[in-house]
Amino acid sequence: MTEETRRVIVWDGAVRLFHWATVLLVASMWWTAEQGIMDWHKRMGLTLVALLVFRLVWGVIGPKTARFAAMVTGPAVLVGYVKDLLAGRHRPHFGHNPVGSLSVFAMLAALAVQLGTGLFTVDTDGLESGPLASLISFDAGRQAAEIHEISFNVLFTLICLHVIAIAVYLVFFKDNLVRPMVTGRRAAAEFREADVSDNRLPWVRFLIAAVVAVAAVYGILTVG
Repeated sequence: MTEETRRVIVWDGAVRLFHWATVLLVASMWWTAEQGIMDWHKRMGLTLVALLVFRLVWGVIGPKTARFAAMVTGPAVLVGYVKDLLAGRHRPHFGHNPVGSLSVFAMLAALAVQLGTGLFTVDTDGLESGPLASLISFDAGRQAAEIHEISFNVLFTLICLHVIAIAVYLVFFKDNLVRPMVTGRRAAAEFREADVSDNRLPWVRFLIAAVVAVAAVYGILTVG
């Protein structure tokens, strides 16, 4: 296999599973809320909590491109990257580019607020509530509900910006960012050899993160 045809793993299976499961569940949660199917809304919410906890753990113990430490860049790097894009200069990053990293942190934060407030939310008549709503007052539960609604609008805006950015990369830079998030692989020739790392799924660490995620949801159900 030549360097031109060799493909390397950029996104491990856990990152891809989190990404697409979150897409499906966020859309499903919006639909169930709009339709008033709250039992399923809660189940999906708890599933998303597990996924988020998993991703937070995976951001510490997962392969290099999954780790948050690898995504952190200084303002100068971010500004320089944006200037290069505006000048039409673009080379694929092995992992998230500086703008993509910022997008990931913003969406994870918005998702955390959305799920966190959902756990304590109480509706106007007090009939429908989150699994931890009994731990706070009715007024606090209503405040959580208001933040829950606002945070979804923020999350939806961030998702729209994310989709627009993907379209811009595809149209202007001929860089398809969706395919690697499906297959996990990109051509090795797109990167410097020094940037390439081993991103095969480490199963022991995967199981550790999964156990922590399940334990977190079990704890919520037990406390609630």
